Order: sequence, then structure tokens, then C-alpha cells
Amino acid sequence: MKQLLHIYVFLIAGLISAQGNYGLRDRTDKTLWQDFTYDMGNVFKGTAYVYSRPLHWQGDDFLKLGGVAAGTLSLYTLDDNIQREFRSHKEDVPDILLDYGWYAGSPQNNYGFTGAVYLTGLFTRNEKLRRTGVLLISSATATGFLQQLTKSATGRARPDTGFGKNQFRPFGGNSGYRSFPSGHAVLTFTNAHVIAKQFKSWWVKAPIYGVGLIPGLSRIYEDKHWASDVFLSWAMSYFIVEAIDIYLDGKYSEKYNDTKSKKTSINLTFSGNSVGAIFTF
Repeated sequence: MKQLLHIYVFLIAGLISAQGNYGLRDRTDKTLWQDFTYDMGNVFKGTAYVYSRPLHWQGDDFLKLGGVAAGTLSLYTLDDNIQREFRSHKEDVPDILLDYGWYAGSPQNNYGFTGAVYLTGLFTRNEKLRRTGVLLISSATATGFLQQLTKSATGRARPDTGFGKNQFRPFGGNSGYRSFPSGHAVLTFTNAHVIAKQFKSWWVKAPIYGVGLIPGLSRIYEDKHWASDVFLSWAMSYFIVEAIDIYLDGKYSEKYNDTKSKKTSINLTFSGNSVGAIFTF
């Protein structure tokens, strides 16, 4: 998809410009191979770090988990209504958005983009851009594996099967029973959150998040996922990126966030026939 390639080139150029005064070449005495092996080690260690975090959760962490669970369950009760609403005006959605949602969320396209970001940072010897690539790759790996495991374990029927939102076949069935959560939404929102972290202005962040939401919404329009599937995907992506980013703070001198603890919350909003989710962080 030529449009997707253009978007990826634009995003990579934007990431390079976001490095500010750090320059495209940082001083380093290491070879490219040493940088590469160090970075790949952090990809695997960052992924392992995420999976080990539940063993270290404290009160606030369980509150966040409760918030995600409450949001997912609330949307679960509204899945049928939301699905009908989306179906009723699918014809009004431009095909280019639906196509983008499919191609951008495909694993091969996603890793093509994350790999391009990382290799650009590696060959230009830019530590901050390398770190961005490591964060993208490790976050995509962690979220991708977790969503695949969850899909199989829950075995929820997709909307287009016609079986309804309450039909489950754990660890069995074909692709029609792999709805919960959405892989497309997971990968694209993961990328959006990582990229948005590079910028301070919400005038820049907001459009990036907006683009990151398109694939998840498109999957609802395409009858491939329920709204609760997509919401959980977005929440999963956000918290996994945050956890790996904190881990990488101890591995790279260039940082995106301060070292103070962050207060994060998820709130649902209801208005008439609409439902929304507000992330506070």
C-alpha cells in the first residue's frame, strides 16, 4: 500500500527531527555490532521485564488493573449496541481508512516500520532513535505475544461469525474464535504511544494518537472485533509501553520521561448512545 509507505517515511522523518539538538551522530566508542547486540539484549530483557511486573505490583497497580477490567466489562455489556451503531454508518467511512486499518495493523508491516526506525538510529549512531526503535520492537513483541495467547485462551467469537458476543471456545476453533483482544489495535496503538512520547506538545501528540486509533476502530467497522476487544487492546498497549520505557531508563542515557512515579487512570464516559474512554497520565 503506497499510502502506508508514505506515512511510514513521514513518521520516521518526524522521529529524527524530534531528536532535537542531540544530533544524528552521538559520540560512541562502540562498534555497530556492539550497539546492535546490546540493543537486541534490551529487546528481550524489556519483554521479560513486562511479564515479571505482576510479581511486583502494589496497591496502585491493582487499581489500574481494576480500572481496565471495569472498562472492558462495561463495554462488554454494550458491545451489541456499539456494533449495531457502527454497522449503521459503515458506508460513510472512506475506504482508505478501512484499508489503512488493515495494512497498518498487519504484523509484517508493523515490524517493517519498527525495524526501519531502529536501523535508522543504529546506522546514524543516534542513541535516542535507537532507544525508540528498541522500545517499539520490544513493546510490539510483548503486546503481540500476550494478545495471541489471550486470543487463544478466551476463544471469543468474532462479530462476523453471527454467534454473538457471548460465544467462547477456549483453546479451540478457527480464526473466527480469535476476537479478544485485537492484534491490529494492539500493534498500531503501541506504535502511536511510543511515537507520541517523543513530543511534548499535545498539538503534535493528539494527531498521532488519532492515527493510532484508526485500525482499532476500523476492525469494529469490519465486524472483526467487538468494542471491548479494542478497548482492552489499547489499554494493554499503553501500560506495556510505559513499563518497558521505565526499564529502558536504566539502560540508555537518553530518557523520555522523568523518574518520578506516574499516576495513571482510565475513566469511562457515557453520553446518550456514545461511550468513551479517558486516559489520565
